[in-house]
Amino acid sequence: MFRIYILTGIIGIAVSMQPQQVQAQPVANSIQVTAFNAPMLIQSIPQIGLSLGGNDGDVSDEDFTLAIQALVLITIMSFGAAFVTMMTSFTRIVVVFFFLRMGLGTQQSPPNQVLIGLALFLTIFIMKPTFDIMNEEAIQPYINDEMTQVEALATAAVPLKEFMVRQTRDKDLLYFMDMADVSTVNNVEELPLYVAVPAYVLSELRIAFQIGFMIYLPFMVIDLVVASILLSMGIMFLPPVMVSLPFKILVFVLTDGWYLLVQSLVESFGVG
Repeated sequence: MFRIYILTGIIGIAVSMQPQQVQAQPVANSIQVTAFNAPMLIQSIPQIGLSLGGNDGDVSDEDFTLAIQALVLITIMSFGAAFVTMMTSFTRIVVVFFFLRMGLGTQQSPPNQVLIGLALFLTIFIMKPTFDIMNEEAIQPYINDEMTQVEALATAAVPLKEFMVRQTRDKDLLYFMDMADVSTVNNVEELPLYVAVPAYVLSELRIAFQIGFMIYLPFMVIDLVVASILLSMGIMFLPPVMVSLPFKILVFVLTDGWYLLVQSLVESFGVG
C-alpha cells in the first residue's frame, strides 16, 4: 500500500510539471529568434552623424559663427524666467496678488495660472516704454547690422538699468555698491548689472510686503470681528474663517478691489 502511495505521488508531480515545460518551450524559441535576429536589428538601425560644413567635413567661418550665435541665443532664452522675475515689475505684482489671496482666505481661488497671467500682462503694460527704447536703440540697429552683439547687449541694458534704479531705494543700492567695491558711478551706464539687479529685487520685495500688509490688515479686522461675535454667542466649534469669508469677498467686491489694486500697482511704477 505504501508503494502505491509513492507511485501515485510521483505520477502527480510529473503531471503538474508537464504544462511548465510546454510553456517554457515558446519562451525558449522566442529567445532563440531574438538572438538570431539581433545582428539584423543592429544593421537596420540608421547611423547618425553630426558635422558642421559640407560633406568633406570642412567647417566654414560662417557656419561656426551661426553655431555660436545659436548657442548664445539658447543660453539667453534659458535665463528668460530670471529676466522676467528679477529685472521687471513682475516681482512686486505677483507678490501683492498672493498676499491678496492669503488675506481673502480663498485657498486656490483665483488659481496660480490666473494670477501669474495677469501679473505677466501687467508687466508687459508697465515695461512697454522701456521695451520700446530697447527695441529702438539696440535691437533694430543690431538687426540692421549697425552694431555688434556685444554693443547691442550693452545698449539694451541701459534703459533697463534706468528703470530699475528709479524703483530702487538708495540704501539698497549703496549697500550692494559697497559690497562690490564700486566706489563712484557717474551715470547709469557705469553701474554693473550684478549690482543693480539684487538692489532692485530687494527694494521690490520691501515695497510688495508693505502693500501686502495694507491689503491684509482690513481682512484681519474682519476675521477678528467675526471671531469675537462667535465667541460672544457661544459658538466655539464653528471656524471663524468660514463665516468671515463671504463678508471679506463682499467688501472686496463692493469697494471694486481689483480695479483699485491694479490702479495702485500701475501708478506705483510711475505709469499712467
